[in-house]
Amino acid sequence: MELDRLDRDIIGALVEDARATYAEIGQHVGLSASAVKRRVDRLRQAGAITGFSARVSPQALGWTTEAYVELFCQGKTSPSDIALAVSRYPEVVSAATITGEADALLHIRATDVRHVERVIERIAAEPFVVRTKSSIVLSRLVDAPAGSAVPETRNESPVAG
Repeated sequence: MELDRLDRDIIGALVEDARATYAEIGQHVGLSASAVKRRVDRLRQAGAITGFSARVSPQALGWTTEAYVELFCQGKTSPSDIALAVSRYPEVVSAATITGEADALLHIRATDVRHVERVIERIAAEPFVVRTKSSIVLSRLVDAPAGSAVPETRNESPVAG
């Protein structure tokens, strides 16, 4: 789906405050509330907007420790097998396949370092895991919400002149 400037502005406003009314967004982007609603409906139908959710502070839930864990898997373990296994752990808040030596990277949130250790031990016991390598987060330097970047469309040539 091709997004124009108004679509990007509407998405940006929703990322900033998903509870904003169509009228409030309309004031921000220069459209009527009904025009904003039509665009949001179209963006949802096209899959550009996949849903709305609340962002909850992990600290409010007592999950004050986080780590990144690299998984090194045996043989040709498929990404779907990794996803199926790690999705069973509520502490795994995201997982991705990556380039480099490791097969996957997990982001874990837990109550403390001991909790992280127990989660890593359980994940390391999965039959396809050969080894893990972990890093504990000391402090977050940038913490943008998912989907907050709405890149501009450019008509520039990718070749430098």
